Amino acid sequence: MDGRRRNPYELTEDTPVYVISVAAQLSGLHPQTLRQYDRLGLVSPDRTAGRGRRYSARDIELLRQVQQLSQDEGINLAGIKRIIELENQVAALQSRVAELQAALDGAAATMRQREAAVHASYRRDLVPYQEVQQTSALVVWRPKRQQQAD
Repeated sequence: MDGRRRNPYELTEDTPVYVISVAAQLSGLHPQTLRQYDRLGLVSPDRTAGRGRRYSARDIELLRQVQQLSQDEGINLAGIKRIIELENQVAALQSRVAELQAALDGAAATMRQREAAVHASYRRDLVPYQEVQQTSALVVWRPKRQQQAD
């Protein structure tokens, strides 16, 4: 979490508030279709203590997406289920990449701080300093020839 306390009565897009008849009306589907999608695992709403379904705004959007893929794109329900699973997997991987990138950025910042601290700790008064003069002289090395003994 982000460290702030959340209001338990705050509504988010994941808050399950819609009963099946309202969810059906909002999504443009028949309630029996919603039950079928629940049985197939396409859209899994939360349940109340009495086992009644409660849909969130995210569930309603997913129902609309399932309807669009089915009707407009001609994808069967098994294909839609696989698409949803892959989209969820991609979202989870993107979240993990973001976490790892944040950890990497933090480690790099720590490394830079430590490197700066090490450089700051050098005793420069003990290091001899000589100005290096560059020359264009060329040195050729020739091995001595061995003389043969007579």
